[in-house]
Amino acid sequence: MTDQTDNYLDAHYIQRSNWLRAAVLGANDGILSTASIAIGIAAASASREPVVLAALAGLVAGALSMAAGEYVSVSSQTDIENADIEREKQELAEMPEIELEMLAQIYEKRGLKKETAMIVAKEFTEHDALGAHVRDELGINDISQAQPIQAALASGAAFTVGGALPFLAAVFLPLENMEYYLYSSSIIFLIVLGIITAKTGGSSVAKAILRITFWGTAAMGLTALVGYLFGVSIG
Repeated sequence: MTDQTDNYLDAHYIQRSNWLRAAVLGANDGILSTASIAIGIAAASASREPVVLAALAGLVAGALSMAAGEYVSVSSQTDIENADIEREKQELAEMPEIELEMLAQIYEKRGLKKETAMIVAKEFTEHDALGAHVRDELGINDISQAQPIQAALASGAAFTVGGALPFLAAVFLPLENMEYYLYSSSIIFLIVLGIITAKTGGSSVAKAILRITFWGTAAMGLTALVGYLFGVSIG
């Protein structure tokens, strides 16, 4: 029975939400940012060196920026969560009866009868009062709780992997009409990313491909347009 329960829990995908969100965001930004920069320069350049240099600079700066930004963002969320937990500790110490009633009301709103809700609230309070309030009143649990280091590493590494693909394309693809080659290859990379993301997260593959292709085309198309409009010959 235990094995069946464990297999059932493994079939859900919400446990992957934190690291998957950071990794997908990083890889998607890595492909799009690096490709867009390379396409913009390629549209205004007659040689390969400026395109490769711009792509490399975008890759390095983007990976560091993504990791740092994700760490700061998630750390801020962690600070808020910790502050709420400390406030909850104080409230439990100062007014336990009110907190018990509040917990019972939460369970009642979820569908339990008033008497049953109070029984459940009392049992949870006796077992782990703070844990019950953190989980059911604040909505913080092991799955949703912010993890800054994990998010930063996932985003930075994913951006590097994603950005390396258009960078290598800029190095090896034919120079003539390079912006079109970069766009085509990057769309392929994005589609593959969409498929992997959908399979990993258990969502619709078609929706993932459509979403990622549309926004990828928009981002790279606008960047190429800027390069054409400026019309500055580089190199």
